[in-house]
Amino acid sequence: MSVAGDTLTAHMATLGPLVLPGSEILAYALSFVARRVFNSKGAKPYIPDFRTAFEHFCIHAGGRAVIDELQRGLGLSDELVEPSHMALHRFGNTSSSSVWYELAYLEAKGRVRKGDRVWMIGFGSGFKCNSAVWVCLRPPAPLVSGPWDGCMHRYPVTTVQ
Repeated sequence: MSVAGDTLTAHMATLGPLVLPGSEILAYALSFVARRVFNSKGAKPYIPDFRTAFEHFCIHAGGRAVIDELQRGLGLSDELVEPSHMALHRFGNTSSSSVWYELAYLEAKGRVRKGDRVWMIGFGSGFKCNSAVWVCLRPPAPLVSGPWDGCMHRYPVTTVQ
């Protein structure tokens, strides 16, 4: 998991300046400078709050450990990772394609609104990390069919820890 964490960290360092508000970029920069100036090797770096950039997160449902670790690392609420857990519950580990089931879950639950931003995070072989950032231009039309058709009333389910 540490190699995947390093890959995600590098990916977030590239993505962050493109999507984070100025206040988060400034806080990260000040933390970086303070650690360098005071030579604080033991001090933890500031981790930007990506919740300020996105309303929704579709996390690669490669297993509960992956979802839980990203939830912990990014400080996400249970509600923000619910689509990932429910896609894992319903479809199992479908690799990076799980993010599309998660987006469909958000739409079926009516959670995506005009202007909302969605961050899809996927992992591939060789510890690759990729993401897509979406902005909702108009409210999604009610779904007449889809991967959650006929069962949405049963979700979310309670998962055993």
